[in-house]
Amino acid sequence: MSKGIALSVSASVLFAVMYYYTSLLKPLSGVEIFGWRMLLTVPCMTLFMVVSGEWRRVVDLVRRFSSQPRLIGILLVSSALLGVQLWLFMWAPLNGYSLDVSLGYFLLPLAMVLTGRIAYGERLSYLQKIAVFFASLGVINELYQVGGFSWATLLVVVGYPLYFVVRKWLKTDNLGGLWVDMTLMLPVAYWFVRGGEQGFGVFDQHPALAWLIPLLGLISASALVVYIIASRLLPFSLFGLLSYVEPVLLLGVALLLGESIKAGEWLTYIPIWMAVLVLVFEGFKHLVRQRRP
Repeated sequence: MSKGIALSVSASVLFAVMYYYTSLLKPLSGVEIFGWRMLLTVPCMTLFMVVSGEWRRVVDLVRRFSSQPRLIGILLVSSALLGVQLWLFMWAPLNGYSLDVSLGYFLLPLAMVLTGRIAYGERLSYLQKIAVFFASLGVINELYQVGGFSWATLLVVVGYPLYFVVRKWLKTDNLGGLWVDMTLMLPVAYWFVRGGEQGFGVFDQHPALAWLIPLLGLISASALVVYIIASRLLPFSLFGLLSYVEPVLLLGVALLLGESIKAGEWLTYIPIWMAVLVLVFEGFKHLVRQRRP
């Protein structure tokens, strides 16, 4: 289990490193960085799936969608929903929205809890109700301070749960489904890279990017592979708990990039952090209960 914990934390660190790494890739824009990330990550992911035996999931999905072409439109929606999130992750640190995106990731566990209640009728536990109460205080303060959340925060909070609902409905909520979603992004990724100001000639104009861009692909692929391996080595509840490490690191990156939490925003962040701590405590209790003989 210690190996799984180390890998999970390592994955969160790699995702945070990638979040900061975009600031080193100037003059590339956020959409160009997203394009390069997809073009370099999908081949690495394909190699991993072939070696690990997961490729059969892709084969099964291709067969199913070939026999049910009416689902292809929904599959494209699923890919687009994920693509927007991956683009935002690359774009935000370059455009002063890294703090907003990190707040979205802090709110995401609560959004997933509420999605389960609304979409699937899952009942909230006592501690989950307390977490929702604390998060609501933060939401109310944000509404009072600025009239609403940043569009980047809302995109994470609304977009990811919607993506997971669509995946569950399509029965593509596995590694093969993730590969299909990412592969469908490749034409758009290629267009972003080719149509950007730098294009594929970027290495001639900025020689340092000749190693910085491939390293981006390596970080991205490594983070994904390590994350997948960790998910297989750890109990689901513990793996879920460790997922809270990432938004903490993303917040650190946002502050490192020069963004700051304003005085009035502390009443937004503190209740939301308290809500997350309540969920962590609930998960820890569940984990301890599972390990008892």
